[in-house]
Amino acid sequence: MEFFADYLGFLAKTATLVVAILIVLAAVASARSKGRRKGGQLQVHKLNDAYRQLRERLESSLLDKDALKRLRKQQAKAQKASKKRKDNSERVFVLDFDGDIKASATESLRREITALLTVATPRDEVVLRLESGGGLVHSYGLASSQLARIRQAGIPLTVCVDKVAASGGYMMACIGEKILSAPFAVIGSIGVVAQLPNVHRLLRKHDIDVEMHTAGEYKRTLTVLGENTEKGREKFQEDLEITHRLFKNFVVHYRPQLLIEAVATGEVWLGVSALDMKLVDEIKTSDEYLAERAKVAELFSLHFEERKSLQERVGLAAAAAAEQGASRAWAALSQWRMW
Repeated sequence: MEFFADYLGFLAKTATLVVAILIVLAAVASARSKGRRKGGQLQVHKLNDAYRQLRERLESSLLDKDALKRLRKQQAKAQKASKKRKDNSERVFVLDFDGDIKASATESLRREITALLTVATPRDEVVLRLESGGGLVHSYGLASSQLARIRQAGIPLTVCVDKVAASGGYMMACIGEKILSAPFAVIGSIGVVAQLPNVHRLLRKHDIDVEMHTAGEYKRTLTVLGENTEKGREKFQEDLEITHRLFKNFVVHYRPQLLIEAVATGEVWLGVSALDMKLVDEIKTSDEYLAERAKVAELFSLHFEERKSLQERVGLAAAAAAEQGASRAWAALSQWRMW
């Protein structure tokens, strides 16, 4: 028993020492990161090379040594002959946006767009591979404003939707001069929704009072804890209608061909039906479109990778889990969402 007691004491001391070291390291890292400007790096990959490597890998597996050697000679000759044409061909800048409720990818998107606008010309093209079911109004409003910069610069913008572009996601998609959709992608949901739990009656049942003081008649229309009034509900609904009207006007500005009252019902359509409703322009996946463009243009994939601190890198997995849980809870509260 004495041995086990000594052993447990040793473990406790070791654990205490490890915790102390971790605290010191975290404090040092925090002190070093204070005042340091947060940045990142723009990563650029040439997609033509990626397509070529895939093809060559498959050819190496399918052809015997002599046939492969002859093919490589033919390809080298063809590449040399087309080099001049390629040098004068247009460029395609490929961006990706995978949207959550808060449109967190907007920060990277704005850096990518700022970079490409310094070199892109109207002869080039920007392709956005978009996936989003929507989220907070102000967040997706900012993301859409970033895409509008491309249109304002006179650079063609093509939006590819392989899975979903609904509500705030469609707000972004509609800015494209051309919208391509996979056959079963979810498109639309041009509407606004907000929901709010209210536990006032439960609190009153247990003799719990909630006081809320505001300055301004409509500073708080509906609450979680207090008693909601009919007047507050009417004001809340009025605000929703105003937001919906602004949303519809925004979509019509970029896609005047739409019968907006027919599609702005909050409904969603699959790609083939969305084409009939003129919500999209063509049924085609992003892979198909980019493979076609790679035959005549130079494709460059842009991704801005933000620099993460030591604490962020160590706690990345835990932060992601917490973020997902918080997002679910946030969506259930009285926040303005477009999905």
